[in-house]
Amino acid sequence: MQVLTAAIGFSVLGSVGGLATASIFLLLGDGIRVRLLPWLISYAVGTLLGVALLALLPEALRSLQPTVALGTLLAGVLAFFLLEKLVLWRHCHTGHDCEVHTSSAASLVIIGDAFHTFVDGALIAAAVLTSIPLGATTALAVAAHEIPQEVGDFAILLRAGYSRSRALTLNVLSATGGILGALAMLAASQTVPNLIPYVLSFAAGSFLYVAMSDLIPDLHRGGLEGGPAKQLLLIGAGILTIVLL
Repeated sequence: MQVLTAAIGFSVLGSVGGLATASIFLLLGDGIRVRLLPWLISYAVGTLLGVALLALLPEALRSLQPTVALGTLLAGVLAFFLLEKLVLWRHCHTGHDCEVHTSSAASLVIIGDAFHTFVDGALIAAAVLTSIPLGATTALAVAAHEIPQEVGDFAILLRAGYSRSRALTLNVLSATGGILGALAMLAASQTVPNLIPYVLSFAAGSFLYVAMSDLIPDLHRGGLEGGPAKQLLLIGAGILTIVLL
């Protein structure tokens, strides 16, 4: 029962918690939001890299041979690359220069986001099944990434003609996919108990892909405030948070 409660609770923290924090940012003026989001993105990069390389992968290596663990990590990277190609699952974190403007395309964004949170929920549950602290650090990394992503999702839906209330409702509904993902992983672990180390390696690959393919390029683009020194400091703060938890 403790594992079930922790898995669902951390999944809610990772998805719904990130959405709730993003909603607060949407209440801020555009100028403040544009200044703060690069800071959040930098911190999210640090948490994702830290939990992938310092928490999830080492834990997987306790049970798997290095070649198997790293091969599964590679599979996670490639799987997320394919998901972005085959599903309209883009990561637009600033709300500027996003390419989705039509109602039908925005609906696909919501579907892609729901699948994304489902996967995140499953990964968090796998971490919880390994240890509660690992579940907490994984949930923190997911939540840190969800904040800028949900801000971008909301901006896309508004540009597609959705009202604020409808856009928020759709984002909340997609965020509940994390709970379903956690429940699915808990059920799968009962059938295939040796699956967990593979899921942890796969999760490490997915976090590395999101950090290095989606978030870091945002920091390199012009127009985002925050110099390299500040970005590196916040990345380091994200890594340090994972180490201290």
